[in-house]
Amino acid sequence: MTTEVLMNVTPQESRVAVVENGVLQELIIERSRKRGLVGSIYKGKVCRVMPGMEAAFVEIGLERAAFLHASDIFQPRPENGDKSEILPINSVLHEGQHILVQVVKDPLGTKGARLTAQITIPSLYLVLMPNGAGTIGVSTRIEDEEERSRLRQQVMKLRDPDQQHGYILRTVAEGVSDEEMLTDIQYLNRQWEKILEREKTSKPGTCIYGDLPLVKRVLRDMVGVEIERISIDSRETYKDVKEFAEAMVPEMADRLVHYNGERPILDLYGVEDEIEKALQRKVVLKSGGHLVFDQTESMTTIDVNTGGFVGHRNLEETIFKTNLEAAQSIVRQLRLRNLGGIIIIDFIDMNDPEHRRQVLRALGKALEKDHAKSQICDVSPLGLVEMTRKRTRESLEHVLCEPCPTCTGRGYLKTAETVCYELFREILRESRQYDARELLVLASPDVVDLLLDEESSSLAELQDFIGVPIKYQVESEYMQEQFDVVPV
Repeated sequence: MTTEVLMNVTPQESRVAVVENGVLQELIIERSRKRGLVGSIYKGKVCRVMPGMEAAFVEIGLERAAFLHASDIFQPRPENGDKSEILPINSVLHEGQHILVQVVKDPLGTKGARLTAQITIPSLYLVLMPNGAGTIGVSTRIEDEEERSRLRQQVMKLRDPDQQHGYILRTVAEGVSDEEMLTDIQYLNRQWEKILEREKTSKPGTCIYGDLPLVKRVLRDMVGVEIERISIDSRETYKDVKEFAEAMVPEMADRLVHYNGERPILDLYGVEDEIEKALQRKVVLKSGGHLVFDQTESMTTIDVNTGGFVGHRNLEETIFKTNLEAAQSIVRQLRLRNLGGIIIIDFIDMNDPEHRRQVLRALGKALEKDHAKSQICDVSPLGLVEMTRKRTRESLEHVLCEPCPTCTGRGYLKTAETVCYELFREILRESRQYDARELLVLASPDVVDLLLDEESSSLAELQDFIGVPIKYQVESEYMQEQFDVVPV
């Protein structure tokens, strides 16, 4: 499998596309006016403690207060390991208290950011945990027990004995030398000292540490991934990233190229077309079947349909092949659309238990390529597959779109006929409430057309019933559901 990364950089936004075997798999967008906050460290101020929820709201200078749960506050564990002895949140935090916190989830919809007081700072090989009490963890992807033990001993030998920092060894740390590891440890210690200095002089609500910009962050996080080429279309950004790579991730430096082709970089491999498709509800499968995605605040539902696929053998075989193809396509769409939280997949019902197992295995295997952590449950009694996918930033739809002002996000409109009948009821209310000589109806063109045509007799009867003349006026700027009845 060949992987290529395309970076489109402008002063307004950066877009990074991950392309595998010529097919877009992942898209990350960061806008200069609305950069993601995940990883940023703030000096916060507790504005409300809620013992009933074991949580607190913390002001960090954003539009909405951020949420901090008791489980995300560092507390020394009791020696007997009994979690019930952990101190309640109102004895750990109080209103007005200043606290150092880190964003783990961006604000999503109407929800504020999610915080943790267990700070982590990533570098190339390590993740520093300043409150880690000396804990040393190793990525589960490093499976060799001898190497895991060597890495732990290496960090214990090289870290500062006077500090009780904890560390997590990343997957790319496998096989690194003492010199490389020491450089990483010293870099992280300097970063933490700078953060503590800024905390002393900063006011509450101040960001005192921000993660790297998108193009550098992608470079750091994709170390160890077999990437053939990283193409950047901005000469200035290319030079900046090249310097960063040579200093921090030298193994990635020779894969960087400056793209100066005539075609826009994201037109390669049809990336721009794929972005447009990723904003649609319906995804067509090669076989003729299709998927339907519905994203709500609480969950995402995915419906699988055979569509025009009729197969060649029998119905069960047709359904099985459609579901197998859908499993691969669903994972690609989850990565591309950056869908997270609870996800419900309604595969086409399969009678053969072996077919159900194979479809679940195909789904799980496809998810192995996904960087976001996910968990799949067995098929429910209703034939649904429930899964979760870690969500730290907004979905592609939320980044690029906003709710339709006409339907206010419902996805449908009241018919002109429905609006007419609502208008009739409003006319009755207005005639009873006001002693008007006449009533003026302001409505959209489609509604007025219906009043003059099919509903003209109803309007005449209503006028006779209330005994007041009714006039109407077309308002071309009005949406179909919008109208006004004005007493004159």
